[in-house]
Formats: sequence, structure tokens, C-alpha cells
Amino acid sequence: MNIVCIGSGYVGTVTGAAFAALGQHTTVIDIDSEKVQMINSGKSPIFEPGLDALLKHVIDRKLLNASTSYNEVSNAHIVFITVGTPAEADGTAGLKYVKEAARSIGEHLNPEHFTVIVNKSTVPVGTSDLVASIIEEASTLSNNKQFTVVSNPEFLREGYALEDVFFPDRIVIGTNHPEARTVMRKLYHDLFENINYSELSKIVAVKRNPKSPKAVYFETDAKSAEMIKYVSNAFLAIKISYINEVARLCETLGANVLDVAKGMGLDSRIGEKFLQVSSGWGGSCFPKDTSELLETSRKYGTDLTLVEAAIESNLKMHESCIIKLRRQLKTLHGKNIGILGLTFKPNTDDARHTQSSYIISKLIAMGANISAHDPKGMAMFRKLNEHLPIRYCYRAEDVAERADAIVLITHWNEYAALDWNLVHQKMRSPYLLDTRNFLVGHRLNEAGFIYEGVGI
Repeated sequence: MNIVCIGSGYVGTVTGAAFAALGQHTTVIDIDSEKVQMINSGKSPIFEPGLDALLKHVIDRKLLNASTSYNEVSNAHIVFITVGTPAEADGTAGLKYVKEAARSIGEHLNPEHFTVIVNKSTVPVGTSDLVASIIEEASTLSNNKQFTVVSNPEFLREGYALEDVFFPDRIVIGTNHPEARTVMRKLYHDLFENINYSELSKIVAVKRNPKSPKAVYFETDAKSAEMIKYVSNAFLAIKISYINEVARLCETLGANVLDVAKGMGLDSRIGEKFLQVSSGWGGSCFPKDTSELLETSRKYGTDLTLVEAAIESNLKMHESCIIKLRRQLKTLHGKNIGILGLTFKPNTDDARHTQSSYIISKLIAMGANISAHDPKGMAMFRKLNEHLPIRYCYRAEDVAERADAIVLITHWNEYAALDWNLVHQKMRSPYLLDTRNFLVGHRLNEAGFIYEGVGI
């Protein structure tokens, strides 16, 4: 089959490279010519471990190409919409790019063969119908005759996207159209049955765990598939907010949240995932998706009070980090504070809506001077936060220069390997706030630090 992916972000580039690796001829379309040139040269426009190697492999074998033109849509059997859906001012998901993609797809559809249009972007319930209407208007073709729109939400974790695309927990397909179901089954059958995993492991460092259960292929209607993505992310956000609240209570009562979380996670009904304490959740998905889901529930008079509480709790977790700094340093005016980590998690360069952006903004408003480092996210963070007067450091140790405090926000492995004795020497006051409890085993108190974690 010929496959087209509209959008060269995290989802589009990873999806396109994965299906190309299966031998499907794949085209990634993006209006950004710079990103298109990068892909065609075998380089990823976003940082994702292993993606450069996979792109080079499929580009060299002429299985994938990128273009700014929609002409390839006319030859496609499947067209994935993988564009961004940034939040609007009211908290709802913005569909500007989805609508533009749908219109351009409609203008280039081939009436001579049936085309499956797949919404892979995270979109509000009902977007499949909206996309179908736009394509009908732009193409003068009939929905469910010459084309149909399917919901196939992505469940890729940034930093582990290749692992998730080749070894997913589940594939959700939302459509009641018989031919579309047949096409999508064939596509994912190839993913599960025809891929040469031993050959793949020579290209990228992803290996199939023989103990892992086979991915579940789940078919439903489009609206239910669209809902599954939102409520899944909201549930995970609630779980993180809950353990962070527990951490604050542990501090008050003298319990150890690391042991509490481990004991909870041993219950198979709960599980250990997403029970890691942090300064709160952030990134391009959780803030946007919880906000969209909450606003939709309000519009239709079915308030999701647990989601609302999780959002409020998350802001309190950001604030609790600032309270810890104030408690230690008293006034923050004129204090030098070093920040380690600007992305919302390690192994990604995604610096959108991060915990760091909230915390840094508050600290600057209180008169603090900020020095910051991140192994991969500084360029994006600087671009998104040009208004913030931050000193960006290209060596992690440099955030410690005359610092009154250091805050570790993102638990990059590089920070565990720092020369902490050197960091201590550079600091004016050796206070270290570890919001991830990442350095618990480093005995930093013995090294002279005033070390503080969360919930311990």
C-alpha cells in the first residue's frame, strides 16, 4: 500500500518511518520545507532516540520520502492526519491544522480508488465527522463511498516512541465501515506478523520482550476511539496528581513516599507505572488533553470533577516546589537559582508547557535570577519563552555558579553522572531540591549539600 502522513512532528515522522520499515511506500507531507529537507537527508526534525538511524535506513532504501506537495495523496491507499492540535485560549483543542489538512486532502483525492483517511492526531469527539464533511466539500466525493474517515489514536510516549510503535499495548481502530476495517487490519497485520525484528534491532536499539503480551487489536466506532485517547491521558494525569498529593501528605506525617508508592504498585489492580513523584505533569499532551476533556464535559453539562481536581492539584504541586525554595532561602529576590531540566521528561527535546516553564516564570516574578540547562530541550525552551530572562548554560555544572539553590526538575541520566563535588564548590549556598527523588542514593547530604526530595 501507498501511505501518506500529513505532518512531520513526533507522530507523523515516527509513524511514517515505521510503516516504511515494513516495506510500505510512505510519504511524509509538511508545509515546512526545512523539516522536509531534513527528513529527505535522513535526519529527524525532532529528537527521538533511534529515529535518525531508522530514517536513514528507509530513506536509503527509497521506502520513504518527504514533500511539501499534497500530490502523493492521489496515489495513497491510506492517509494519516498527524498534525498538531494546540490548545485554544478557552482550553479546547485547536483544529486549525486538522481542517487545513482535510481540505488539502480533499483537493487531491483520487475518485478512481477508495481511500482511507485516518485521524491519528488527538482530536475531540466528533472530529471524524467534521473531517469527512470538509473532505466532501473540497473533493465533491461522497463519504463512505470513495473515501471514509477512521479514528486511530496514537499512544506514543516521547522518548520511547519507536518502542511503542513497534511493540504497542493496543491498536484502537474507530470505524464501522467494512472496507476500511479490512484495510486497517491488513496494515497492522503487516506490523505484527511481517516485520523482521532481528533485522530491525540491527538498525535501532529496540527489542521485542518475549514475555510481553501481543498487542490487542481493538475495533470500535469513531467517537469511542476518539474518547479512548482523551480519557486514557486524563486517567494517567489523575494517577500522577494522586501520588504527588500523597507525597505531600507523607512529608507532613513522616512517611516515605518511595516505599508507599512501591507498596501500592505491588497491587496488580494499581500497578507501579505513573506512581513516580515529580514537580507535576506537563508536556504537549496531558495539559492540553485534560483541558479539552474538561471543557467538553462542561459544555455538555457532564462535569468531570476528578479531572478538574487533578488539574488543580497539579498546579499546587508546581507551587509546592516554590514554597520549598522560599522556606529554605526566605526571600527569593536577588537569589541565584540553577535549574536542571527544561523538558517535561528525559529523552525528548519537547519543552512545551513544561513544569520548568511554570516554576521558572514564578521564580523570576519573585525576583530570582535563573540559570538553566537541559541536554536536548534548551533550543525549544528558549524559542517558546523568549520573554524570560534566563542564562542558558551549555554545561550542567555551570548552573551552580554562585547559586543559592539548584532545582532538579527533569531526571536526565546526565545529571546522575555529574561531578557533584565540583557542583558543591561552585555554589554559594549548597541547597539542592530534587523534585524527582532521582539522587536519593547519591548521599549528597554527606557531600555537604542540604538535600531535599519530595515526600521523603
